[in-house]
Amino acid sequence: MYLHIGGNEILPEKRIIGVFDLDQCTCGKRGQEYLRLAEEEGAVLDVSGDIPRTFVVADHPYHRQIVYLTQLSPAALQRRAERGEL
Repeated sequence: MYLHIGGNEILPEKRIIGVFDLDQCTCGKRGQEYLRLAEEEGAVLDVSGDIPRTFVVADHPYHRQIVYLTQLSPAALQRRAERGEL
């Protein structure tokens, strides 16, 4: 199965490690640090085209992990995954 996370990005579900609310995770020091380090490593891709609401952490063949920023809410991504929507 695949999950469309916004923009032109479609990820295999088996590669998705986690889906996180950007507002909730950036309130704490750990969330801010994780995103800062991912940005420094060049492992952040903004597929939102707008103000991002969620970040999706996924395995990637060339990086340890890739962080995708998307405008979709975590609830919308969960519904898409449950329905099997591309």
